Amino acid sequence: MASTSRNASGERFTADSVIAKDGTRIFFKDWGSGKPVVLSHGWPLDADAWDSQMLFLVQNGYRVIAHDRRGHGRSGQSSSGNDVDTYADDLAAVINALDLTEMTLVGHSMGGGEIARYMGRHGTSRVAKAVLISAVVPLMLKTASNPDGLPESAFDGIRSNLANNRSVFYKNLAMAFYGFNRPNAKIEQGTIEEFWREGMAGSILAQYQCVKQFEVDYTEDLKKITVPTLILHGDDDQLVPVDISGKMSAKIIKNSTLKVYPGAPHGMCTTAADKVNADLLEFLRT
Repeated sequence: MASTSRNASGERFTADSVIAKDGTRIFFKDWGSGKPVVLSHGWPLDADAWDSQMLFLVQNGYRVIAHDRRGHGRSGQSSSGNDVDTYADDLAAVINALDLTEMTLVGHSMGGGEIARYMGRHGTSRVAKAVLISAVVPLMLKTASNPDGLPESAFDGIRSNLANNRSVFYKNLAMAFYGFNRPNAKIEQGTIEEFWREGMAGSILAQYQCVKQFEVDYTEDLKKITVPTLILHGDDDQLVPVDISGKMSAKIIKNSTLKVYPGAPHGMCTTAADKVNADLLEFLRT
């Protein structure tokens, strides 16, 4: 059994995990040296979704850290705490255990909500920069003040598909996630299988409960982000439309830059990895 240490804040951690306040184990990868870049993955994936970015950034002299959200991947499958406040606290536990400072936070999809809530809840004293990629912020749900959002029935549909047969659902979802359902798209079977593998490694309960976090309003969190922020979004994102997310976030975050990728899908960290990596590196070096 790996030896456990405690940091100044009292968190218990090992070389690849930290123990959250409720005892849930949060797995993380910590590679390389240099300025830290912390990556928060999308739903229903895990830290392996960042393979292209992690390898690239390590090779360019950065320390990269990516964790599996509770209930996902190699982290503990708790029956509670599958909400964005707890996700943000789990992320804080990883950051505090590793004593990271002057870090760049990068969040994809639900991970964008997670890092936004981290900054809203824990501040930006340890944060130098932030990156939101295809992020679910500020608000995906249709409301009176957000008429262009998605109806709750859309999220109910996700929950229903999960409950009925998530294995089949994840195979089908990958098609839209990566834009493979578009005319003349080059379907990458290995990418679909990897999406399915990561999704099936997680807890169905946690993934089901996590869907509710897509309906959360992150506007107040975004208002608290004062660090330079890069927003990357594809204009063919079928899951998180750019008009209600990336473009709106750019209006709320004062010190932000929006880059829209023509024709890019939700999973552009994989399908457009070279361009995403280049934009990340440029932003990190600025």
